[in-house]
Amino acid sequence: MTDASIFSFNDEEPIGVVEGVDTSTAVIDIPTNDKLRLIQVNQLVVIQSPLTQHHIIGLVSRISRSVIEEKEVDGVSVTVKDSVKVTLIGTLVDRVGERKSVFRRSIASVPQIGAKTYQLEGERLTSFMSSISAAATSTSKALELGTYALDERAPAYLDGNALFARHVAVVGSTGSGKSWTVARLLEQVAELPMANAILFDLHGEYSTLTGAGFTHLRISGPNDDKAVDGVIFLPYWLLTYEEMTALLLDRSDQNAPNQAMLLARTVADARRIAAKAEGDKATEQLLTVDSPVPYTIKYVIDTLSALDSEMVPGKNTEKQGAFHGKLTRFIQRLEAKMADKRLNFLFGAPCSTATSKFLVDLLAVLMSATGHGKPGVKIINFTEVPSDVLPLMVGLVARLVFTVQMWMDEDKRVPIALFCDEAHLYLPNVLNADSAEKRSVYNFERIAKEGRKYGVSLVVISQRPSEINHTILSQCGNFVAMRLSNAEDQSVVKKLLPDSLAGLTELLPVLDVGEALAVGDACLLPSRIRIHPPTMKPISSTKRFWDLWSEKAKAPGLEAAITALRRQSKNH
Repeated sequence: MTDASIFSFNDEEPIGVVEGVDTSTAVIDIPTNDKLRLIQVNQLVVIQSPLTQHHIIGLVSRISRSVIEEKEVDGVSVTVKDSVKVTLIGTLVDRVGERKSVFRRSIASVPQIGAKTYQLEGERLTSFMSSISAAATSTSKALELGTYALDERAPAYLDGNALFARHVAVVGSTGSGKSWTVARLLEQVAELPMANAILFDLHGEYSTLTGAGFTHLRISGPNDDKAVDGVIFLPYWLLTYEEMTALLLDRSDQNAPNQAMLLARTVADARRIAAKAEGDKATEQLLTVDSPVPYTIKYVIDTLSALDSEMVPGKNTEKQGAFHGKLTRFIQRLEAKMADKRLNFLFGAPCSTATSKFLVDLLAVLMSATGHGKPGVKIINFTEVPSDVLPLMVGLVARLVFTVQMWMDEDKRVPIALFCDEAHLYLPNVLNADSAEKRSVYNFERIAKEGRKYGVSLVVISQRPSEINHTILSQCGNFVAMRLSNAEDQSVVKKLLPDSLAGLTELLPVLDVGEALAVGDACLLPSRIRIHPPTMKPISSTKRFWDLWSEKAKAPGLEAAITALRRQSKNH
């Protein structure tokens, strides 16, 4: 809120008058050179509105000077004409009977020709930006991203409800301050009494975020053979049929259709046998191939092996069964995956994970909010997960969280945000048929489209927005865009913004480190913001090559690195 009297201007203050207008822009005629010098691109201006108690707010997008030549009897007369193009971005409305005003991101009425235009600067600018920030929060715990570049005295707040309810994309080139922005968000989320968020940390760079509001988890590596606090196993029985085929099936194999059909049938039978053994008749009757019921992989291999070597009675002697020899390569691939120590989290999980209670315990860790006795921000380290199955595993965790949240009673749900760091690695826009990425993208697309209904939010973080799945990106109602130097990346952001704001993308390649362009439902006014550094800085700072090369030589640590490479784990 702001004092409406501050927006009362005197007759000497206009910098110009409106000489042209359309639905989203106005052209301001600037009468003197002195007035022109006062104006800068991306500066805010106030234009008289034909409606009483309304002030139209505009953003200067272009300043131009034209020369007009007129022929006269004595020669040629030259006239210089200065004008400013302004993008109309909202309306400040004085509340009747109150000394307060509110900003609305809509244009109730475009300005008339001849309407006076004023600069928004100094005390008026501070008051206006403060009113924008105050309108963005309805709780005592405001989400403060930094300060406005237009006025560094005014803190820049975002509407936390709108930010997470409509999904958000945090994009920026390497070294632009993207990880700092994410850390800044997470620090404030972690302070809330019922915080609930998961960060997919692919490189371990957020290990520095510690405190009462953070829990650090790690997908188990080759050396983990038992379930302990902080180590997560994702046993194979959590995979759906589509995820299993993406992991195991070779579509180029001529027997792939038979292999896929028999895998579905055998897994369904294995789950049914397990449900019967537990005495769960209701689940047994309604069970499908995707039901998260633990089963033994040995039953699957034994059944497929029997079919692969089956001999059946013939006319005179035994003959090969219908699937004889057609499952050999599939069984070999399955056994090779099981023997791969890098996939220990899938096939090497301890016996304690082969129970229905394990899924309850796993999701209790992943989805518990601070108010339920667990730290609210869970940072999951995926560094020991092989890159070829990484999309599948990230998608698996996201699917589990979303489906359980969907089936939970409405009054029991606590909203949860999924922070997808390096999203371009597992949410690509270009997909191969039946690839692991395809299953991951499918899971995240569903969350992007339906998550709002069930309280699941996406925070998509990437240095290459042009490589992220466009459906997911288009569902993001908020953008925090850091410096982007690539033309394709700039184009993607530009296409997702309203036409009236497309010109703001011209700022993307010239933003300073730690500066961001915030646009969307969480920010009433599209703003250039200087992000406050986080208290706990992630391990993502750019290496100082020249300075480090200038230091005294030290042991390179090759032996430890090679040992880690051989064991596919740093935990040894």
